[in-house]
Amino acid sequence: MKPYYWALLAALAWGFAPILEKFGLAKIPVWAGLFSRCLGVMLGMVILFLLRFDEIKYVYTDNNFSWLYLVGGGFLASIIGQVFFYSALKDGEVSQVVTIGASYPLISFALGVLLLGEKITLAKLGGLGFVVMGVLLLK
Repeated sequence: MKPYYWALLAALAWGFAPILEKFGLAKIPVWAGLFSRCLGVMLGMVILFLLRFDEIKYVYTDNNFSWLYLVGGGFLASIIGQVFFYSALKDGEVSQVVTIGASYPLISFALGVLLLGEKITLAKLGGLGFVVMGVLLLK
């Protein structure tokens, strides 16, 4: 499947998830919500582990420490970022919180240029402009 379609499927999943999470956070604290979400992640990982057992070996055979970057990214996004997101989602409007939270491409773009040497193009700048306008309109 082309990356575009995978990204659209991801957007659908990520677009629907905050609706479920908003309902879930209605009567419980943020930390309890995060714990519950992590249980869902662990269940998903067990299922993936059982279905893709042959690929798990790459975690242990990689001597470039790729796993360390992935663990760091997982901790940063799934714990730190999720606590901030749930704190905003608990009391805020889903439409506003998700849109502002989804402005992370601005940070990724800047870091991609600075750390990975990615090129700045007119199309990328145009897309970032729309992200900025969306965040400013929802403020």
